[in-house]
Amino acid sequence: MNHDEAAAVRPLTLAWVSRHLEAGERIVKAAALHGGITAEMRRLTIGTRDGGTRDLVLRTYVDPFYVEHAEGGLNGEAGALTLLTGTGVPAPSLVAVDPAATQCEFPSLLMTHLAGRTVLDDQGVETRVRLLARQLVAIHALRPAERPRKYVTLTTADTVVVPKGADAAVWTAAIDVIRKPAPPYEGRFLHRDFQPGNVLFDVPPSNPEDARITGVVDWAPSWGPADLDVAHCSVNLALLHGPAWGMRFAEAYEEAGGVLAATASERLYWRVRDALAASEEVRSVSQPWREAGRAELTTRAVEERLDAYVTALMDVPG
Repeated sequence: MNHDEAAAVRPLTLAWVSRHLEAGERIVKAAALHGGITAEMRRLTIGTRDGGTRDLVLRTYVDPFYVEHAEGGLNGEAGALTLLTGTGVPAPSLVAVDPAATQCEFPSLLMTHLAGRTVLDDQGVETRVRLLARQLVAIHALRPAERPRKYVTLTTADTVVVPKGADAAVWTAAIDVIRKPAPPYEGRFLHRDFQPGNVLFDVPPSNPEDARITGVVDWAPSWGPADLDVAHCSVNLALLHGPAWGMRFAEAYEEAGGVLAATASERLYWRVRDALAASEEVRSVSQPWREAGRAELTTRAVEERLDAYVTALMDVPG
């Protein structure tokens, strides 16, 4: 590697990666991957013994806030990648993990690289929504021998950020929904951050209708209600493509064979909870989308879509 590329991966981490390569292999290139919010992501090109190359992906937590929480997250992701091997769910394979940074400068995970790319533009969204729904149903059908940790939700009625100009009565009613205790649920294996930014697609330019999913990444496995994963993907679709697509996703999930909570009020609880959680993250979520080419998704534009989505949720007959 030249100096700039070598500088991209810190020395102890470089040495750690090298120890996990096959005999005769070496790192020949490192390139930053964009779109991540919590960690540095790098694509490492590995020179193989036969003169070819293969790619790995290195996730490194460097921000002090995320470093503090990295050990549990990396252990969870490593466990998920191990569990998913051979299941038919397209996920990276685990190569190595250093969750407590005992060998690397910062907590790190090394995994295989998957073909495909994230697709965030509006064209072809109808096809992708159906594919996302089918993929999520397959994930929720997994029955791990050992359950991951119970889901965590950090948003409270007091931490919600009401968008400027929003209807106060609508948002007050929405916040009142999450003041109630969580409804009972049947536990499922959750991805916990399933949304278009964490799904890779192969989209033939000649026929976008033939798109297929090639990978699901950035696992934060949890045990909880299927509704929570559905709600999370729904709000991301609402912010990326408009509120109607957020409303559509739950229908697509059920059409694909997924089972949601039994009553309208229970379904509303989870959908509102994740929508209100998004109110605290509008700025951090919208920036990677703009960097990926969605320049029109300013913080203000995303806030307006969130307001419209929350309003639509609260208009659904109970």
